[in-house]
Parts: sequence; structure tokens; C-alpha cells
Amino acid sequence: MTVELVTDIMKEGLFVILKTAAPPLFVSLIIGLVVSIFQTVTSIQEQTLTFVPKIVGMFICLMLLGDWMLNNMITYMTNLYQNFALYIR
Repeated sequence: MTVELVTDIMKEGLFVILKTAAPPLFVSLIIGLVVSIFQTVTSIQEQTLTFVPKIVGMFICLMLLGDWMLNNMITYMTNLYQNFALYIR
């Protein structure tokens, strides 16, 4: 197993992590930004106001994109396990 092969596996793994985690993080970021603008405009200083919209947004995001996210992780792990014989040489 060469250094280049290890770095390629790590690079692909990190890319899968970033690609899989990006949609829920962006949904949370957008909802947090909208709620904070709403709080600023209306002068409501309730700290717990952001939790319910974020939870609902994350739930909807995971319902819509959960299959795609799981398929990304399964594809990466399947490719990793199928090429395992090449890695131990």
C-alpha cells in the first residue's frame, strides 16, 4: 500500500463526508440567518426561537435527501471493501 493510495482513499473519504454533510448544514445556516434577521427586525430576544424552525428544517432536509446521503456513504464503503485485496498488498 503506497502513500499515494492512502492519500487518495482519505481524499475520497473526506469528499464524501463534505458532500454528505453540506445540505443539512446549509439548511441550518439559512434557517438560523432568517430567524436572526426576524429577531433583529422585531426586537424579539428569545434564545429558544431558533430551535423549532431548525429542527423542522433539518427533519425535512433529512427526509428529502436522506436516501441520497445514504447512497453516497454506501457507494464509498462498497468501493472501499471491493478493493480491499488491492490495499493489503
